[in-house]
Amino acid sequence: MIREIILDTETTGFKPEAGHKIVEIACVELINHLPTGRTFHHYLNPKRDVPIDAYNVHGLSTEFLKQFLTFEEIVEEFLDFIQKDVLIIHNAPFDLSFLNFELQTVECDIIKHNKIIDTLKIARQKFPGSPASLDALCRRFKIDNKSRTKHGALIDCELLAEVYLELIGGRQISFNLEKKEEKPVDEIKPVYFSEKKNREPRIFLPSPDELRAHKEMMETHILSNKR
Repeated sequence: MIREIILDTETTGFKPEAGHKIVEIACVELINHLPTGRTFHHYLNPKRDVPIDAYNVHGLSTEFLKQFLTFEEIVEEFLDFIQKDVLIIHNAPFDLSFLNFELQTVECDIIKHNKIIDTLKIARQKFPGSPASLDALCRRFKIDNKSRTKHGALIDCELLAEVYLELIGGRQISFNLEKKEEKPVDEIKPVYFSEKKNREPRIFLPSPDELRAHKEMMETHILSNKR
């Protein structure tokens, strides 16, 4: 039996180290690459305001989120749900940066990178040069995403479960699993997320204009890949 977990988060911004927080987290359980119906889902009180730009993306207001638990209060339930199984995330570095920052804050072990399958990387490898956002992949595979009027962690997990199945070969890979020896995840040849090696440091500092242009480019890139 192969158990995998589709995971997605919504946040107040782009950088946890700048004080941004997770405001929604969701997981969908897969057995042999298919959803079982078991899910994990929580809205979270970030104990800070939600900037208007983030609100426009996911529609979760500061006032709405005040009624919910904090990450610290749901972390044990979250870890019990994901266990030690492989996590499937679209644009994994974004979600991992927030999850591991939150886990370190509450003195829990971080999620190791060799436990992650990044569907954004798989899509870019399979369809180089083509749009690889979740919406674009839904269109490519004719997956109905009309209910996705705003970003939402749970609906995005449900859509990603369908996208992931198509990316690794479609529904035929799960036929007659009872009669065949099950293949471990690494034989399906997904693209795992791994840390990049740091480049050699520059011998001169970037200019203010370069720093501003880089920040604008990174924020635009991260947001476009989450959509």
